[in-house]
Amino acid sequence: MPLTVLHDDGALVAVAKPAGEPVIPARGEPPGACVQKRLERQLRRRVFVVHRIDRDASGVVVFALDAAAHRAASLAFEHRQVSKQYLAFVAGALEPASGRLDAPLHAARKGKTRPAAPGERGAQPAVTEYTTRRRWTLGDRAVSRVEALPHSGRHHQIRVHLRAAGAPILFDPLYGRGRMPEALAGAPCARLALHAQRIELPASDGKGRLAVSAPLALDLEALAAWLDAHAIAE
Repeated sequence: MPLTVLHDDGALVAVAKPAGEPVIPARGEPPGACVQKRLERQLRRRVFVVHRIDRDASGVVVFALDAAAHRAASLAFEHRQVSKQYLAFVAGALEPASGRLDAPLHAARKGKTRPAAPGERGAQPAVTEYTTRRRWTLGDRAVSRVEALPHSGRHHQIRVHLRAAGAPILFDPLYGRGRMPEALAGAPCARLALHAQRIELPASDGKGRLAVSAPLALDLEALAAWLDAHAIAE
């Protein structure tokens, strides 16, 4: 199926990335089996990667259509002129319901990331603001729908920060093992419950800001409906 194009102004194009597909070619897989190459086939032109989101996440991803637009967008990321908003379904209830997670992060084994020890060399500062939008009680456990705004772009930042705060993202194979309520076995979703909902960056014409949103993926919509039907909303 063709990718859903959310925005195209001739310089930047944004699409809704399906969960399970890498943005760029993955090691050991066919080079064409990624969002970048699918979009190039769909548009019949070259596209330049501006940023990436996790393979198992869904949501908005922006590409550039020429070298100048790519350079401008890359500089916007470098100078922190880009804001991103994610939605995540997590196991647990964050206290307080809204707040700021600022644990520095450090690279870990096997491509993972972990919170850094105090004063650890190589630690990278990372900040994630969060707001709990909905809570459910499922059995004897809480499940929450959380909005996360990362102010830095560290590897797996939102996933690690939420895990460290005691609320790992549902179905996260790297950071959520052993933390899922058994009652979720019948849920209509079994992939990382993380969605890149919105991105905002300088407009390609240099006038104002460009904001692009991706509707919540259908499997996450189904998960929310399932929780409404099977859990107690708070």
